[in-house]
Amino acid sequence: MFATDVDGVLTDAGMYYSESGDEWKKFNTRDGMGIKLLQKAGLITAIVTQERTRLVARRAEKLAIPEVHQGVTDKLSVIRDMARRHGISLGQIAYIGDDVNDIEVLRSVGLSAAPADGLPQVVEIVDYVCRQKGGEGAVRELAELILLSRIGRKTTTRRR
Repeated sequence: MFATDVDGVLTDAGMYYSESGDEWKKFNTRDGMGIKLLQKAGLITAIVTQERTRLVARRAEKLAIPEVHQGVTDKLSVIRDMARRHGISLGQIAYIGDDVNDIEVLRSVGLSAAPADGLPQVVEIVDYVCRQKGGEGAVRELAELILLSRIGRKTTTRRR
């Protein structure tokens, strides 16, 4: 399973408001393709975010992300519940987050990552720090890393 936070990971952490009060977020299409590639490879994809917006629901719908959890204050409980429902362990989950509300999950999953511009206390505890910033390709970078590691395992398995 691949799970991600939204603000600061799939976006640049900015919250943009129009004069009329509409909220906008900028999502990176390459991150979206990374999620689609993970899905094609058979991974369950998930969004777990504290925010609750129609924008996130629309983006998740467009990417056909089956697990979308908004308004979450206890992210680890949601991650544990998803693992249980899908019959996987926490060790089989990759999670990317950027802020203090992600730390508990990041310490509990099999592969933890943060965008290059994640908060220092997050960057210091994760397994992998992306070269890319949030909203600028960090999710795609991690997706490619995961896909390459799966290919490497298959290649190693074939040689035996």
